[in-house]
Amino acid sequence: MKIDSHQHFWKFDPVRDSWIDGTMEVIRKDFLPKDLKPILDANAIDGCVAVQADQSEEETKFLLDCAEENDFVKGVVGWVDLRANTVEDRLAHFSENKLLKGVRHIVQAEADDFMLRKDFQCGIGKLTQFNLTYDILVFPSQLEAAISLVNKFPNQQFVLDHIAKPYIKDGKIDPWKTHIFELAKQHNVSCKVSGMVTEADLKLWNTSDFKPYLDVVFEAFGVDRILYGSDWPVCLLAAEYQQQLQIVEDYIKDFAEEDQAKIFGKNAIREYNL
Repeated sequence: MKIDSHQHFWKFDPVRDSWIDGTMEVIRKDFLPKDLKPILDANAIDGCVAVQADQSEEETKFLLDCAEENDFVKGVVGWVDLRANTVEDRLAHFSENKLLKGVRHIVQAEADDFMLRKDFQCGIGKLTQFNLTYDILVFPSQLEAAISLVNKFPNQQFVLDHIAKPYIKDGKIDPWKTHIFELAKQHNVSCKVSGMVTEADLKLWNTSDFKPYLDVVFEAFGVDRILYGSDWPVCLLAAEYQQQLQIVEDYIKDFAEEDQAKIFGKNAIREYNL
């Protein structure tokens, strides 16, 4: 089974979704399961994981509703306030729905040391009892805090989103590279090859731009801990679905068939208990 481990749905709201500004006209509209299904079918993708794009419990409920109504949405990475005193109750509430597979916080919008906060780490510590992953969404400057976090919670499953958003447009690879190797030493961390096209030059990217970064993550994490994700519809800012998929397909085309199957589905099924 081929799985897209990272995509989003939303009913566009200009206030709530203010991060989608006037330069992003192509995604300033609704994106719902009915829009994604034919795209996945055309690219021989069997299912997907829907990931939160808004910091609200309403978002989590919306995504769970999408998953319940559409069999191809195999799981949800939602949001709860991991800093709240009520975090355990809220996790218990949402975990009643077995389609909730993980949670995420948009840490890239926070201070570099956000993940070192005691209240946040208290919330992270509650996830294992509900068998939930935690998706790490960070910029390169936040990788040191991510390393500290995963070191502190060796029994918690983590998935790094978008290869930690390196500065592909600028061709900058250090110290991101050093930190990726350090993070990957912890075997409770996997990595999504996703979100790369929007870190490159949106209009002038070339497939070769991504090779140095893919070389790093594949050497660091290996084929057993890498998941394919599209980041649709955000990827549309730079590439059509098939174009961003082709980047990964071309990179692994000479890999063993079993290793390709891991990257395009088996690892996601394991990490998210799909």
